[in-house]
Amino acid sequence: MPYAPLVPPAPWLTGDERARYARHLTLGDIGEMGQRRLKNARVLVVGAGGLGSAAILYLAAAGVGTIGVVDDDLVTLSNLQRQVIHATASLGRHKTDSAADAVAALNPLVTLVPHRERLTPATVLTVLADYDVVVDGSDSFATRYLVSDACVRLGLPDVWGSVLAFDGQASVWWPGIGPCLRCVFPAPPPAGAVASCEAAGVLGSVCAAVAAVQATETVKLLLGIGEPLVGRVLVVDALGQRTGEVTAARNPDCPVCRPGAPFLGPLTEEGGVAGACTDRGGAPAVTPADVVAAGDAGGLLVDVREARERAVASIPGSVHVPMSALRAGWRPETGRKVVVYCATGIRSAEAARILAAEGHAVADLAGGLAAWADAGLAVGSGD
Repeated sequence: MPYAPLVPPAPWLTGDERARYARHLTLGDIGEMGQRRLKNARVLVVGAGGLGSAAILYLAAAGVGTIGVVDDDLVTLSNLQRQVIHATASLGRHKTDSAADAVAALNPLVTLVPHRERLTPATVLTVLADYDVVVDGSDSFATRYLVSDACVRLGLPDVWGSVLAFDGQASVWWPGIGPCLRCVFPAPPPAGAVASCEAAGVLGSVCAAVAAVQATETVKLLLGIGEPLVGRVLVVDALGQRTGEVTAARNPDCPVCRPGAPFLGPLTEEGGVAGACTDRGGAPAVTPADVVAAGDAGGLLVDVREARERAVASIPGSVHVPMSALRAGWRPETGRKVVVYCATGIRSAEAARILAAEGHAVADLAGGLAAWADAGLAVGSGD
């Protein structure tokens, strides 16, 4: 099923943009409004390697207005067999610089934001928070799990891809809407259990095939069109030239995104989380039934998710106060009872601690919107 667009449209298209994107403007599912949304979108690509380099080029060609690229590596000769954004003249350069030049040559209307770093638990939330969608083209299990866990925290869709030899996979992990990475693959495999691309090899065009799927899924999410790969894993067998699909369901016991999951401790280098913590700073956790009773008693139900998430689904009667506004100083009326919620209860636990620390009467809906829906209660969309 299609979901609401993740970004509002930019005010207009210039004459040059109309000419450049003419083939998009004739597509009924994109058109001028869709192209204006792409112009206004911010997409982060993690890794400028085999997957990331092709995805960056297609997103730039499509007119995604701002593309962030995270990579701390230099271009080497062995990269050029599959990392098509780089050229022989780029050998020895930082991949982010090489990617920026390639994007500027392809489409100067697009802004590329370089993040010349490797994501760490200390930086990942800050880097990802500035974007609408994350495209994961990373080459290590630690980074994939770190990115997925951070996307759960931030409520961002994670457009994931993986390649090895002649095979590939792609999916969209979207907290509160579908499963996260850990729902399907609970933990990284033991060291040495899976061969690396360096050891097993990879056909460059397989990277391009999976990256094209990731770019397409990203456009669909930004525009709210088609049926995204939420709850499905696309499997590519290039040698047999077959594609298949595996259903991927939310794991009710997932330690990261399950309904009622406690607030998670700091992210770790291993792509996991430190010990779970139930401390909400003195704010109690409440059930959906408790929330219904609080509403009948005049309590205020506050949705701390982002606007793009609220456009997809929300609890009727709730008010929208994103975490950015709460951190910036929004506070409820003195003495009024408040219940905060998010997608799965992670961000709302932080909101509850902030308000409780200042003496506000606040409770946290354990499990967030996911728990509300699982309880069979009505869910609306937008305001």
